[in-house]
Amino acid sequence: MEIQLASELPRVKAMVGVQGSARPRLVTPGEIISQDTSFMRGHGTYMEEGVQVASVAGYVTRVNRLITVTPLRQVYQGAVGDTIVGRITQVQNIRWKVDVNSRLDAELRLSNIQLPGGEQRRSSLEDERGMRGLLREGDLVCVEVQKISDDGLLRLTARSNKFGKLSQGTLLAVSPSLIVQDKQRMHDLPCGARVVFGANGYVYITPTVPQEQTSTYTVNFEEVTVDVRKTIGRLRNCIKLLAYHSIMISPTSVMTAFDLSTEQEYEVKDLLKPDIMQDVAMATVQLMNE
Repeated sequence: MEIQLASELPRVKAMVGVQGSARPRLVTPGEIISQDTSFMRGHGTYMEEGVQVASVAGYVTRVNRLITVTPLRQVYQGAVGDTIVGRITQVQNIRWKVDVNSRLDAELRLSNIQLPGGEQRRSSLEDERGMRGLLREGDLVCVEVQKISDDGLLRLTARSNKFGKLSQGTLLAVSPSLIVQDKQRMHDLPCGARVVFGANGYVYITPTVPQEQTSTYTVNFEEVTVDVRKTIGRLRNCIKLLAYHSIMISPTSVMTAFDLSTEQEYEVKDLLKPDIMQDVAMATVQLMNE
């Protein structure tokens, strides 16, 4: 595959959508977004002399008649229904505090998790005493945003089989604005790994596990084969190079970078070298735009 010159890199540092969809429009502060006065002004915009202007650098999002600009770099604010990944920081009375890459630690109440066994019942005093046996400091969880308080505190829930404690794997953090907005956040990739693309910018990569084992609160400590560990490491480095070059992160872009790095026979550790990161990133954008 022919690779573009390094001088063309700024043109390919773009926000690539899912399945090769159209590239979102990028704007800079002061740039005119729309001269149509029928559109409503959303976050990241202001009106000046009858036209709508961007107040931040980011990409334009339109929902019906509402236009907003999502910043390229921002602290995760949260939205009801988001699937996110977090780390338990404290065990408190009937609740856990969770780091979700936001301004405040989120809150996961004991009443908002599915208790072991899957039974739907009220949590008892015995359940409260055993909270640390379910989740303790340092544990990683996949949860959903249930509510956002007036002060910005995120209240979480994990009452579905697909949510709960995460097993063996690796976690990396990217800018939330680089995660493609998608209802489906958990993907079993064809390379043999399961990836959770958290809307908060936390991406978790783990070996593919049977569906019935995903909702338990016990971690499977069976030895992971060398080939699977190499696959997880390659996926992680592919996501890092995409994020470094501001390319939108989705199952499609990640697998494109993964396949390219495999075809070029790059070692996993070599994917962190600046020149190789640049080559794979540019080739990924080229394929995604074809």
